[in-house]
Amino acid sequence: MAVREKAVATLPTLMRAMRRRTPNHMPSSQPLPSLRRAFSLYDQINLIDNVPEDQLRFQQFTDTGFRVNGVHYEGSLLCVGNLLMSWHPKKLSEVTSESLSIFQTLRPVPEILILGCGRYIQPVNPELRAFIRSTGMKLEAVDSRNAASTYNILNEEGRIVAAALLPYGVES
Repeated sequence: MAVREKAVATLPTLMRAMRRRTPNHMPSSQPLPSLRRAFSLYDQINLIDNVPEDQLRFQQFTDTGFRVNGVHYEGSLLCVGNLLMSWHPKKLSEVTSESLSIFQTLRPVPEILILGCGRYIQPVNPELRAFIRSTGMKLEAVDSRNAASTYNILNEEGRIVAAALLPYGVES
């Protein structure tokens, strides 16, 4: 808890320092800096200016899709590591063990599946939870905006992570 408090206390100072070094008008084609939420033993925040080209990075979400690495994708997405696939479920009730069956054969198995439920966090069917657990993954079900952000952070850290994301406009 002390590490978190120290990081929260340091963040305003860090943001002021970044504003002093950054011109007021950044060209829109320039990538945004990446703030990695990684703390060393010395409680330092690591800043990374450039994300590798082969690494997926969610940059924006809309009610109907996502912008990933500068490309807008409509509909639901399934991401595994740095692979991105179109995904057929349109609402949480359509997310089934069949729609996630890729995880039965995928190796190495991601340590966590981040399920973006749309606009709101929704309860996940117990059978689906059991299926995900049977693959060896943990499940984190959150709204799609936070799911995309969490995916970015864990992927930047080099962790083996997967995300199943419904567009943000999905409400049920």
